[in-house]
Amino acid sequence: MKKHNFFAGPSILPQYTLDRTIEGIRDFSGSGLSVLEISHRSKEFIACMNDTIALCKELLEIPSGYQVIFLGGGASLQFAMIPMNLMDTKSAYLVTGEWATKAFKEAKIYGEAVEVASSKDKNFSYIPKNYSIPSDASYFHITTNNTIYGTELKKDPDVQIPLIADMSSDIFSRPVDVSKYSLIYAGAQKNLAPAGVTLVIIREDILGKVNRTIPTILDYRTHIKAESMFNTPPVFAVFAAQQTLKWLKELGGVEAIQKKNMEKAGMLYDEIDRNRLFVPTVKDVEDRSFMNVCFVMAEDYRELEQPFSDFAKSKGMVGIAGHRSVGGFRASTYNALPAESVAALIEVMKEFEKTI
Repeated sequence: MKKHNFFAGPSILPQYTLDRTIEGIRDFSGSGLSVLEISHRSKEFIACMNDTIALCKELLEIPSGYQVIFLGGGASLQFAMIPMNLMDTKSAYLVTGEWATKAFKEAKIYGEAVEVASSKDKNFSYIPKNYSIPSDASYFHITTNNTIYGTELKKDPDVQIPLIADMSSDIFSRPVDVSKYSLIYAGAQKNLAPAGVTLVIIREDILGKVNRTIPTILDYRTHIKAESMFNTPPVFAVFAAQQTLKWLKELGGVEAIQKKNMEKAGMLYDEIDRNRLFVPTVKDVEDRSFMNVCFVMAEDYRELEQPFSDFAKSKGMVGIAGHRSVGGFRASTYNALPAESVAALIEVMKEFEKTI
């Protein structure tokens, strides 16, 4: 039976990436060695790193003045590195989910972190609007997509202070005006590569403005100067990221994948809205994520949650259980998920409805 992978992360990768990473495990770039054992100082891997950075710059149209680096530690390490490197005495945060909450918590260690708005009052089921950002804050931090609750900021905000964004779960899913951001970061395990590497895009002129002492390995300037080679980078994950970016370029880039993502998510939301058994957790269509479609059983059918889950699993649907804080279901429709998988899930939902 074919499996349809809706896991939120680590998540589905393009078949293109899987095939080429398998080849790289056997023989990396004609070196006669596996990518799992190649030196990160070898000419073959340095070429891989340089090409991966170049592909990031090309696909996101990153302007001059920005650096692209690859780090370990996931987005969670960035929660601490950002205020450590960039926060003078005050920062501002839009709190729209669990990961935004964790980032906000870390910022409090380094000074006054201001919560400009939060959607916690409705279990993070919407994106706050019409808030004020303190002009004296060192930066304003947002989380563009919320995997747990299924909300997404689909437009690049215009703000008067440096803008920082966690794009872990929607990076490369849509065009981004990088010039509006001072720093973008993304754990790779949603739309880019296996877990283990984090992409950071940073405007270099925002660095070096805080008075605190920063440990060498936690200073962005260290990694920029060393070209992501200060310590051993996640070699395999970077190589896999290179393959995904090549696949994305062959598809036509982020504009092409955005169209596919909107179509996939639209199909699924249409079925959720139509099907009497289900309701979306995010009511405002504008706030609904194209990456993580979250839904629950309608009130009159709550007792059918486990039976539907079992039924879907029997049909090859994998990873559709909602996060424990929300319940219900979550279908992650990342770049690599084919439309056929969404169509298969929709058929399962229709088939189950007919049994009730």
